[in-house]
Amino acid sequence: MNIHEYQAKEILGSYGIPIPRGTVALTSDQVERAAKMMGGRCVIKAQIYAGGRGKAGGVKLVHHPEEAQEFGKELFGRSLVTRQTGPNGLKVRRILVEEAVEIAREFYLSITLDRESSRYILIASTAGGVDIEEVARKNPDKILTHIVNPFTGLRPYQARAVALALGLCGTICEDCVELILNLYRACQEKDCSLIEINPLVVTKAGWLMAMDAKMTFDENAVYRHREYPDMVDYSQLDPLEINAAKYDLSYIKLAGTIGCMVNGAGLAMATLDVLKECGGEPANFLDVGGGATREKVAEAFRIILQDRDVRGIFVNIFGGIMRCDVIAQGIVEAAGAVNCRLPIVVRMDGSQVEAGKILLKESGLNVQIGTSLGDGATRIVRMLKQEEQ
Repeated sequence: MNIHEYQAKEILGSYGIPIPRGTVALTSDQVERAAKMMGGRCVIKAQIYAGGRGKAGGVKLVHHPEEAQEFGKELFGRSLVTRQTGPNGLKVRRILVEEAVEIAREFYLSITLDRESSRYILIASTAGGVDIEEVARKNPDKILTHIVNPFTGLRPYQARAVALALGLCGTICEDCVELILNLYRACQEKDCSLIEINPLVVTKAGWLMAMDAKMTFDENAVYRHREYPDMVDYSQLDPLEINAAKYDLSYIKLAGTIGCMVNGAGLAMATLDVLKECGGEPANFLDVGGGATREKVAEAFRIILQDRDVRGIFVNIFGGIMRCDVIAQGIVEAAGAVNCRLPIVVRMDGSQVEAGKILLKESGLNVQIGTSLGDGATRIVRMLKQEEQ
């Protein structure tokens, strides 16, 4: 679960982490009033669920309230396209107006989950203010990492070692130690999968400050935080993803033309990989789960059909807990309801597989049965090419 920068900063501030003064605006007039409160010289920052806003023209230093208002008019309703948004971008509906700070040094600091060790990992770098992925690729020696032992937690001496490695000393070093420990406490108590401060700066006045912040929560822990659902900006989410969440479906929109329905996250990822190897472009990641009902399968299929980019559908199901004839019934029900004529390939295996295949063959749909994952992927790619000719 994502939240906006201003929300992340509010949380960091509640944990004693210094942040710039800022105000969220929903109109250009509010941007102007906020700029006046900041003395005219301030930073205008578009709020979207993606990084790279500065490179996309979503961040600007202004010197007058009128300039702030004009930039606000330009930003509101505009779609920012970054490496993390996809080609359509995300619309700006909120703007953060923040005090301008004189910066002496910039750092990168984050705590995230390390999948390999199944533990939190602290990442720091003296190369702040730029893409950390780019730093890792070009200058990996500038990346400092420390895996946190979940039994002992992050200890002060470990945080101090990181602060010293960043070249800090004296009072500012001790401030950094306290900041790192507070960051770890926030990460645990808020059930975060990521907290990122980029850049963490030392101001010319000699203060540490979090100039930008990104925070994501573990969706499996949202039930422990009743305030989290109210923090979601649904304008930043794909309508199909919102609809899928209502039915407990894991759906992510992608840029291709082949709609995919799979049971199991691992199988879904493998399906996308094999489709790409066969020359196809997946339109989505959709995991219906291991024990889906006929109604849930039908809803998943309807969600795929609502995507106007979809030109064909690939269903890859292993019927363990889920019976293949139930899957087939759901597909036939959903496709028949909208008179779907798109090419469909179904690869099924497991419980009641033969009964499922008979239902599909007798359905009247434009459907083929794949004998394996590779065969199914090859078939749907070939069917799409034939449609285009």
